[in-house]
Amino acid sequence: MPTEFAQRRRRLASQLAERRLEALLVCSAPNIRYLSGFTGSNALLVVTGDTAQLFTDPRYRLQARSESDCGVTVARGPLLVAAARWIRRHRLRRVGFDPAHLPYSLFEQLDKELPERTRLTPAPGLVEGLRLVKSAEELARIRRSVETNSRAFAATLSLIRPGLRECELAAELEYQARKLGAERPAFDTIVASGPRSAHPHARPTANCLERNHLLLIDMGAVQDGYTSDMTRTLYLGRPGQRVRDVYRAVLEAQEAAIGAVRPGATAEGVDRAARLCLRKAGLARAFVHSTGHGLGLEVHEKPRLGKGDSTRLEAGMALTIEPGVYFEEFGGIRIEDTVVVTPHGCEVLTPTPKELIVI
Repeated sequence: MPTEFAQRRRRLASQLAERRLEALLVCSAPNIRYLSGFTGSNALLVVTGDTAQLFTDPRYRLQARSESDCGVTVARGPLLVAAARWIRRHRLRRVGFDPAHLPYSLFEQLDKELPERTRLTPAPGLVEGLRLVKSAEELARIRRSVETNSRAFAATLSLIRPGLRECELAAELEYQARKLGAERPAFDTIVASGPRSAHPHARPTANCLERNHLLLIDMGAVQDGYTSDMTRTLYLGRPGQRVRDVYRAVLEAQEAAIGAVRPGATAEGVDRAARLCLRKAGLARAFVHSTGHGLGLEVHEKPRLGKGDSTRLEAGMALTIEPGVYFEEFGGIRIEDTVVVTPHGCEVLTPTPKELIVI
């Protein structure tokens, strides 16, 4: 029975045939993992209609042969040169590549190594297109990652207090996630307090948490190779009416966007649902980013839940839903869950409650 990786390569091979390509040179580490199972940091993969060859260096000789079901070439020199020799030996004439993953300098190097009869043809996004819809096993891994992430957040809540530094809190969140089985954070953990919470991608600082301030935490875990992403906004002290009103408006926008997630809906349609809610509350201009994004082997994958993305949602897509509003002196409020598109709608995977957390 073909492995899950062989099945994915078969789907890719059918797309290569449609484009009249004999092979695809894969340079992106997540795409290589998706197609071959190999998790090392240095590799190239050539996929043809009926075979696949993985190229790596001697450090990964044993790992490549244990993880991958492809042919393996252990190169003593540059991987591009080894891949070019293999392509030349198999007399391939039309080889696709993704310009997003092959810098022009490396393209020139590869082109010089290939015979004139071999044509390099741009073929962007082929593997990313396959990765849009997750298999049952992929969704199970995402679910485990989501649960680990939420458990790490819950384990850290009791430590949050005025005087704790943002960087200490970020370190504790990541430590708890690793204790629970995460391989690493999915991205640099965001911990931003007070006015700094108005920076959507703020980095933790040595600033101490203070009373009567908002606290925004955006965290994610990688487990079994798959990512999760969650944001919660807390308040240290007694929140005033403005904080409660703005929080309620953001929560209603998030729930409206979640309600818009279903097969056949467009990515921009989900975004529109959140923006309409915030417009009614007079907060639309403070919403400065998209409503969410796909995730899987990477924390930011297609589709982008924003204006101009007409991607039709399909069952099996994993997404984040994360509207937020930001004011320079007031701070920022964002609420984010990981969800999956189901045949009849949407399932929220994130178990962490969404009521305003008051400490």
